[in-house]
Order: sequence, then C-alpha cells, then structure tokens
Amino acid sequence: MVVRVLCLLGEVAVHVDGRPVELGHAKQRCLLAVLAVEVDRVVPVGRLIEQVWGVDLPLRTRSTLHGYISRLRRALAQVEGVAIERRSGGYTLTADPTRPLVDLRRFRELCALARAQTDDAQAARLLTEALGLWRGQALTGVYGKWAEVERERLDRERLAAQHELTDLRLRRGEGPALVVELTTRAAEHPLDERVAGQYLSALHQAGRTADALEHYREVRERLVEELGTDPGAALRDLHRRILAADPALAAAQVGTGAVRSPVVPLQLPAAPARFTGRLTQLADLDRVLTTAPDDPSAQDSSPRPSVAVAISTLSGAGGVGKTWLALTWAHRNRHRFPDGQLFADLRGFSPGDPKQAADVLADFLAALGVDRDHHPRDLDARAALYRTHTTGKHLLILLDNAVDSNQVTPLLPGGTTCTVLVTSRHRLPALLTRHGAHPVHVDVLTDSEARALLVTALGDSRVKAEAEWALSELIALCGRLPLALSLIATRIRSDPGLLEDVVTDLGEHGLGALDSDDPDASLPTVLSWSLRRLTEQQRVALALLGIAPGPDTDLPAATSLIGLPRRDTHAVLRGLVDASLITHAPGGRYSMHDLVRDHVAATAHHTLPEPVRQAALERVVDFYLHTAHTADRLLNPHRAPVRLDPPASGSRPHPLPNPSAALSWLDTHHRHLPAVQRTAATRGLHWAVWHLAWTLTTFHLRRGHRHDELAVWQTAAEVTDHLPDPATRIRAHRHLGRAHTALGQHEEGLTNLHRALELAGHHDDPVQSAYTHQALAWAWGRRKDYRRASGHAQHALDLYRRLDQPGRAATALNLMGWYAAQLGDHATARDRCQAALDVHRQHHNAHGEASALTSLGYIDHCTGRHDQAVQHYRHALTLRRSLGHTAGTADTLDHLGHPYSALGQPTRARAVWQEALGLYRQQGRDDDAARVQRQLDDLGGATTNRKKNSTGRRPGGNAAAGTGGAGLA
Repeated sequence: MVVRVLCLLGEVAVHVDGRPVELGHAKQRCLLAVLAVEVDRVVPVGRLIEQVWGVDLPLRTRSTLHGYISRLRRALAQVEGVAIERRSGGYTLTADPTRPLVDLRRFRELCALARAQTDDAQAARLLTEALGLWRGQALTGVYGKWAEVERERLDRERLAAQHELTDLRLRRGEGPALVVELTTRAAEHPLDERVAGQYLSALHQAGRTADALEHYREVRERLVEELGTDPGAALRDLHRRILAADPALAAAQVGTGAVRSPVVPLQLPAAPARFTGRLTQLADLDRVLTTAPDDPSAQDSSPRPSVAVAISTLSGAGGVGKTWLALTWAHRNRHRFPDGQLFADLRGFSPGDPKQAADVLADFLAALGVDRDHHPRDLDARAALYRTHTTGKHLLILLDNAVDSNQVTPLLPGGTTCTVLVTSRHRLPALLTRHGAHPVHVDVLTDSEARALLVTALGDSRVKAEAEWALSELIALCGRLPLALSLIATRIRSDPGLLEDVVTDLGEHGLGALDSDDPDASLPTVLSWSLRRLTEQQRVALALLGIAPGPDTDLPAATSLIGLPRRDTHAVLRGLVDASLITHAPGGRYSMHDLVRDHVAATAHHTLPEPVRQAALERVVDFYLHTAHTADRLLNPHRAPVRLDPPASGSRPHPLPNPSAALSWLDTHHRHLPAVQRTAATRGLHWAVWHLAWTLTTFHLRRGHRHDELAVWQTAAEVTDHLPDPATRIRAHRHLGRAHTALGQHEEGLTNLHRALELAGHHDDPVQSAYTHQALAWAWGRRKDYRRASGHAQHALDLYRRLDQPGRAATALNLMGWYAAQLGDHATARDRCQAALDVHRQHHNAHGEASALTSLGYIDHCTGRHDQAVQHYRHALTLRRSLGHTAGTADTLDHLGHPYSALGQPTRARAVWQEALGLYRQQGRDDDAARVQRQLDDLGGATTNRKKNSTGRRPGGNAAAGTGGAGLA
C-alpha cells in the first residue's frame, strides 16, 4: 500500500492510494496535526491537551485524549510507515524518514536542500517543488489558538521560501515572469521592504522602470506616514541603481538586508548516530529556544525578558554528553532556522589554547558572505560587524566547548531572531546574569537511558545473547557516564565475546581500562583537560577532595580538609561546582562522579607532596573524630568518658548544640565515618581508629546498625597492639563480643568476651571486669541461659557497688530482675527492676529508665496486670523515641502488642506490631521481623491469644535488658 502523504499544508488529511482516510471530527484532526507538526518528537500529554483544547477542557480530559488516540491509531492502521506511539511523558507520531510521508517535513527538507545548493537552477527547482506541496492555507479544518499561531508560523516559512525562490529567479533575469505574482505579494505586504525590492527589480527587468520608480515613491511615503521612517539602506541603494540604469540589475539579487552569501551556512557537524534519552533536557531546550521574542508561534504566554537573543547554556562534566545533546537538538530543529547554522568548537577544554573570539568571528563573517579582506582588526569592531550581519536573520549558532563567558560574549549575534546554544564544562554565570541565558545542567544518564545506549550500540540480539548481569555491571562501573559507556560499546560492537572480559578489566583497572592513545577516545585524557583551567588553589582543593574519605562532603568537613578559612573554602567549592567537577546537592553536600574521583585521586598522588596529603587527611580525620565524640557525649552523658587529644592544627570540628543535633549529624555522616576510620588506619593514626569505634557504639546500637558496629570494632582490634593502654584491648574484645552476639554469632561473641574478662583480670582492672561481666550477662541472656546470665549480672552488680558506681549498679540490678522474670520469679524481678528504676530516675538516666520500665512492663504482662504493662511500655516507648533509640523502640513496640492482644484490643496490637515489623526490616533484623509477622498472622485467633497471654506467654526478645546491658563503656 502506498501513502501519498499526511497533509498539513492545506486541509489536514491523509491519503492512501489516492483515497482520503476518515480522520473524525475537528478536535481529533487537531490532535493529529499537533503530533504531525512535531513528527518523530515526543509531545508531552499536558502540551497535547493545551494545544488541542486550550482553556475549554472536557470533563475527563485525559480519557478523552486517550479515546482520540485510539481512534486515530485505527484510522492510521492502514497507513504503512506511520504510527502513533506512547513514549515516556507523552505521545509521538513516527514516520519513516526515508519516504515523503508528511508534507510539512518534506517541504522543510526540500528548502534545506535548496539552501545548500551552489547551483541557482537546482536550488530554484527544489524550492519550486517545495512550494508546490502547498494546497492552500496550512491546517485548514483545524481551529483554536494553537492552530492559529501555528498557521501563522507556517505561513512565515512559506513566505521565506517564496522570497528565496524569487531572489533566485531575479538573479537569473526572470523578472518579467514575476511581475504579476509580485504585484499581488506587494499588495499583501505593503511595508515589507524585501518584497518591495523584488517588485522594483522585476518591473525594471520587464522594462517598466517608471513603474518601478513610482512604486518606490509610494512605499517611501507609506513608510514615512505609517512608521515614521525612511526605507532601509538596501532599498535606497536599489532605487539609486535603477535611477543610474545599473546594467548589473538585469540579473542581480536584490533584497533589503546585507548582501546574502552565495550559500546559506550549514555548519552543523553530523548528528550523533546512537543518541538515546535526554527527553527532559530536549523538552527544556524546545521550550526555551524555539520561542523567539517576535515569534508568533510562542506557546508560553509569559513575557520573555528583554534579552537580545534566545540563549541556552548546557553545562556538565567532561564526557557527560553535552555536545551530543546540543547537536541532536540542533538537527531536530534545523527547519526553524531558514538562514542557516553557524558552529564553532571553541576548544575550551581541549589540547592547546582555546580559540580566540576574533578568529571565530572571522570564520563566521566569512560564512555570512563578508570577504576576509574587509574584516576589521579590532575585536569590538569585528563583533559589531558580526551583529550587523546577523540582525534580522533566523540563525542557529552553536558554540561548543566554551572556556568562559568572556570567550562567548563577542560571539552573541545582533537583533532578536537568532538562537544561541552554548556547551561548556563551566556554568558560565556571566551569561546567565548579563544576557539572560537559560541554564540546562547535563548530568549522567539514568539507569534506563544508560541501558538503552548500550542496547542501541550493541544490538538487541547481542544483548540477549549475553548475561544480563554484564550490562548492569558495566552501567555501575561506568557510573552512567555517556562517554565511558560509548567507549565500552565501541570496543564490544565488533566482538560481542569481549563483553565479560571488558567488565572484568573495568572492575580491576577502573579508569585505566578506559585509556587510549587517541585523546578523544581516552576518558583520563578528556577528564584531565578539565583541570587545566583551574586556579592553583582550586587544583589543590580538588586533589584533596579526591582522596577524602566518604562518598561526599560538606562545607565544614571540606574546610578542615583543605585548610582554608570557611569563606575561602566556600568560594573554592563554588568554583569547582561552576567547573562541573563537583556537584552541589540539597543539604549542602558536595560530591563528584566516581570516575572523576578516580582520576583526581591518581593525580593527587603525583601532584601533591606526601606531607601535604598527610596533613590534610589528619585534619579531616580529626574533624570527624572530634565532632562524633561531641555527638556521643550528648547522646550518652552517663557513659564513662575517654580522653581525646586536641584536634590537629587547622581542623575545625563542627559544633553540636544538643542531642537532637548530634543524632542528626550522625545520621547524615554515618556513611562517612567507617571510611574515615579506614583512612586513619591507612595513615597510621591508630588512636583515631580505636576512638572512632568507641565513639560510634552508642549511635550504632540505638539505630540498629549492627553490621557497622562489628566492622568498626574489627578494624579497631587490629590496631590495639600499637596502643599503650591495655584497656583499649579489653574494650575492643568486649565490643567485638557484643557485636558478634547481636548478629547471632554466639561462639565468636563469647570467645571475645571471655578474652576481655581474662585481660581485665590480668591487668587487675575491676572497672573493665564489671563492664565485661555485664556484657557476658547480656550475651548469655541472648542464648536463653538465664541462670548463667544472672550470675554474671550479680558479679557486675557487686563490682559496681564496690566501685561506688550507683548508676551502673542499677543497670546490673535491672538485668538481674529481667532474668529473674525469665526464670518465673516475678516478685523478686519486680522488686529489683523497681529499685533500678528509682536509681535511674534519681540520676536522670533516661536510657536506663526506659530499660527498667520495659522490664516492669514485661513482668506486669506475665502476671496478668495488662493495663499496668501497657502504661509501663508506653512510658518506655516515649523515652526511647525521644532518645532516637530506634532499635529499642522496635523492641518496645513488639512487647507492647502482647498486653494489647491480651486485653482484647487487636487493632492496637496490630498497629504497634506493624510499626515494629517495619523497623526490624529497616535494621536487617530478619529473625525478629519473622517472629512479629507470625504474631500478626495469629491475631485472627484473638480469644486464643488472650488466653495464652493472660497465663504468662512470654514475648520474644531480650530488649527489656536494653543495650545498657551490653556494657557500652
């Protein structure tokens, strides 16, 4: 089946084999027209609705739209090569680009071909064919504001083509044949000086010079009367030449602008062959750059700032795909710029020096038809001439790889009708503030875009033949950086069997696997070009950020790392953000791409002396250590303090005013602190390694970070041989034992705890012995050996009383009460736990108070006093929430559900158990989560549950003993 064309240049229609296809009512045809005008481009649903209905929206707009789409799809089903497809965020009408399926696209293609011709006859033939596609007024049969605006814009495109064809024919001496056509056009456009010039030339070529001179007089009088101005220089010059009977006018181009170049400049490099994604950025550029101040096709009713030209800056790191995005948009919008495109690689971040603006202006002026011998030497004069020759033209100017705003400013065109697209690794803030440029930040691809890039490059069949994990690994290892992904795809395309080898190579060698002798195909080389434009201060700061611990940083940490005053550090970070080498995320976080970090870290080891690196890392380690130490003292003021040396010179720990701020800071930085500890270990800062583990314990236990707690104490245990105080080794074994036990690794836990007890005895340290007996009591309780647990708690209690530590004695007493309850001696248990509660309240120890209240709640529940149990649990819950103790909160919620169930309140039981279940899952406590899930499943048998609980069924867990039972000191 052969499609004649999808017609927009006249009545909106589709013809197949000469027969019209029924397209439905006017709104449905309008929908098709909107999609066809934007053929092969996604039109967002919101814009479709606005352009089809305007303000008169139907009641169910989206369902109506979907209905229209369905009916149009059925209508187009018989049309080969044309389809309406759903894409992310909207719809697109696709049409085979190798066939003339849409008359508007064919019209634009023919006009572009004509403008590229050097042969006037061939150009005239192409323009004649293009204009022959018009069958009347565009979009006939379609109504509404969008249709009116689009129709006017298309009429302008048609008029531009008519002007160009007329100029070609006049240049060939065909004036006599044009007189009738131009008589009508001059009447329709009485103030258009270009039309007037063409009409004068045609009349003169037809031997009607007197009529030509008379028409000039009429035009001049009308311009003076209606606009208060004389004709422009070009029309006046044509009048003078007619008066002088210039023989060159017999076959000369006439017009009203500057002398037109023989060839419209078409300087865009080829469009990227495998471009994928970036729909948001493309739509953003469409919105900003396709609406000039005097463009009646503007869809945005908001006023444009009083800026001379539409400018957009694409900024981002090297290799992120700015040029590909710019070229893709430029090629998709060539038809909007009938006067051509100018392109320059400004070489801002390339080998050698950046291009000088004067040299670029020389190339642009030559492309616009100005002989190089007539170019001014002075930069300002040359820029002024360039603005003169671009004023009034519809040009696209793409300035790629700019180094700074000073390089770009002289290249901005004159007038209000050109569009400028600038790419740079810098954000070019001066263009934004002085010239109203619109910024578009280009970041790495999304996961789906990265995968689409690889699939497009490799081919679906190849991807299916390879393990899916390989693609996921590649995307992760490349950090979704387009250049890295493209380099990998290029290597694999010729030999798909290399896929797994490339993954292995990239995993082992990192950035080195993306190196190449070809600078443009070497990611390390491309990244190195970004560093060449930095100041020395910025270069040093970036190198230090590359070796800093943690996934990102903030201003306080960076101030200590870099060693500058806070204000200077902020300025340096802002400069690196503007250079697209780091990103500034919400919350004041600064980060860099993993591959950029790899390159910067490698560079740091070559460019920064070892003492500089050592001093910077000591400063930042002390920043984190002292700030975390302050946080721990605020969270757990009853914990036995450990002496900390003053911070290194230049380190500025962050002040924390209260426990809430302390908990917030630790929540934000707990991802960084293990990395800080590893850095300290690598740098031989043994005391910092141990103290970071000690400092983080309270936070880890309250937030349920059990694996992190084990990891930091394993690292700390490795350095205790380098520390003179034997208590550090005792504490390391005790905390390792507690961490192993918390993860259910009981044998490892007991081994370390007994080793700690042995060392405490060897060094005759009763304080450490007491702490370790307390931890052993907690560990044996986890194994449900409550008699042995009670024995260790008794030892701890005796030692604490001998040492005159009533607060710690209360903790041990609560443990003994808890284990007495587990053994069924509820009266003794209640007495001990109540006594512990009184002491904790006397010492204002909220953590100890919460543990004792939980014990009492458990005892009340086991003895049938469910109302009192609820009161105790709820009080404990309030305290643990106020402490930020999410691990203890989960345990208390778990316990609270049992008396609720026993009281016949399943709704309340379900609510607290569901909250506990969520917290257990967040904390990775799978066994506890499974138990609570079973409790929720059993809630249906409410009567049975009440009977079991009222007779003393024990809720699971050892939480009533509290983390205080683990021996945190």
